[in-house]
Amino acid sequence: MIAVFVFTSVSLGSRASSKDDDIHKLWLDCRLKELLSFEAFNTAIKGYRQIDNLIKKNIVTIIDFSKASTEKRFFVIDLENKQLLYRCYVAHGKNSGENFAKSFSNQSESLRSSVGFFLTAETFYGDHGYSLRLDGLEKGINDNARAREIVIHGADYVSEKFIRKYGRLGRSWGCPALPVEVSKEVIDTISVGSCLFVYSDDNYYKENSHFINKK
Repeated sequence: MIAVFVFTSVSLGSRASSKDDDIHKLWLDCRLKELLSFEAFNTAIKGYRQIDNLIKKNIVTIIDFSKASTEKRFFVIDLENKQLLYRCYVAHGKNSGENFAKSFSNQSESLRSSVGFFLTAETFYGDHGYSLRLDGLEKGINDNARAREIVIHGADYVSEKFIRKYGRLGRSWGCPALPVEVSKEVIDTISVGSCLFVYSDDNYYKENSHFINKK
C-alpha cells in the first residue's frame, strides 16, 4: 500500500512572520537574481513556511512555468547553505501548451500540468524508470496528483537536442519530466518530504490558492 501523507497548513512559528525583505535577501544570497524572478521565489518561500510535516526542511524545489520550455526552469535550492543545487529543463503537459504552459488542471486524463504546492513522496520504478511520487497539498487545484500519477521522471524528450530539432521541449502527460542524465540525482536529493512549488502566471490559481491568500 502506498503511504499517503497527512498535511496541515499551519504556520511554523516565527518563520511565518518573516518580512518580504528577509526573503529578498535570501533570494540574493542564493544568487537567483538573474535566474528566477523574486515573485516566484517569494511565493514559494511564503507557502513553504506554511507546510507542516516537512522532512527535508532545507530543500525547496521551484518550477517556473512562466518561462518557456526552452529555458532551464527547474530549480532545487538548499536554503540552509543558500545554494542553488540544480537548474535544468523540465517538461510540461501536452495539453498545457506548446512552448509555454498556459493551461492547468487537476483532472485525470487532462494531459495538463498542475500548479501549486506539493510534498515530495516515495521513489519507485515505473514505465519511465526511476520516478518520484508527488502529493498535491491544495484541494481542488492539485490534490489529485497521486491519483493522476503525476510524478517526476526522466525523459529523452527533455534535452537541448530536442529543442534544436523542434524549437521546444517534448511534452509529457502532465508530469514534470526532467533530463535523463540528471533525473535520478535530482530525485534522490528532493525525495521523501521536501516542498515542491509549481509557479505560473495563472490567475485562477492566484485567486484560489489557500497558500497565497492565507491571512
